[in-house]
Amino acid sequence: MKIIKELILCGLPLLCLTVLLNGCEQVPLLDPKGPIGAHERYVIIAAFALMLIVVIPVALMTLWFPMKYRASNPRATYAPKWSRSGAIEVIIWTVPAVIVTLLGILVWNSTYRLDPYKPIQSDAGPISIEVVSLDWKWLFIYPDLDIASVNRIVFPVEVPVSFRITSDTVMTSFFIPQLGSQIYAMAGMQTRLHLLADEPGTYAGQNQQFSGRGYADMNFEAVAASREEFEDWVRKVKQSPDRLDLARLADMQKPGIGYSPAYFSTVQPDLFERIVHKYDKAMALTGDAMDSQPGPMHGGTGPVEEH
Repeated sequence: MKIIKELILCGLPLLCLTVLLNGCEQVPLLDPKGPIGAHERYVIIAAFALMLIVVIPVALMTLWFPMKYRASNPRATYAPKWSRSGAIEVIIWTVPAVIVTLLGILVWNSTYRLDPYKPIQSDAGPISIEVVSLDWKWLFIYPDLDIASVNRIVFPVEVPVSFRITSDTVMTSFFIPQLGSQIYAMAGMQTRLHLLADEPGTYAGQNQQFSGRGYADMNFEAVAASREEFEDWVRKVKQSPDRLDLARLADMQKPGIGYSPAYFSTVQPDLFERIVHKYDKAMALTGDAMDSQPGPMHGGTGPVEEH
């Protein structure tokens, strides 16, 4: 009876974990639709499998040791003067060292392979999209097509997408889980990201960085369409009566939640650069203020960041 109670107490946490995991209907990271997302899934699974080399034996021993060495088991070896084992010492030092080494190799190789600034090799030329983070919505500008959209982007399937990303508000994070590579959007700076969709579909995009009251609703749709469907979408957007100029941008800069997708047939020239450079003076003043205060990190010798 005591053995049964011990098994129930040990197995109850595992049972609860199993129930919770069964409740997860879909994990976008584990259902990639592009080469970047596929390699990131491989990294996640490989790292998880390497860590299970330690986790599984420890979990099994957590169940086995109390059962074997319980006080009511007369066949268990009683060795109160036992202090150490050479074999155990070798195992507990060698196994973690091998796992850490393999994880280091995996991370090193994947870091360079998944560099977000690295263009994706493809026979098709990339499509350029400029991304601006607002409160609490996403603005997408197609500089080569002179169109723009809000909270919805469309791009051809099997064509690399080259993103230039910035923020016109606080720092946020641009992320399409099924395509991969989360990257920050920061005011006065621009980051780069290259993605590609292998399959047509509509994928969820989101902000993963807390950015105020509307953070949880700062989502967008990323649509990978066929070449013909993309060209049809571009033609429809060009027929929109709305134009994206400084006045319309000022209206979108106002904080708002649940902003419906909108489309603009023309865009004021160099709008993305205007948004990036409008913060140059403020950032320069901030850098000068930090430089004038010597400290252990900066020492007052130069700028903290380069733009």
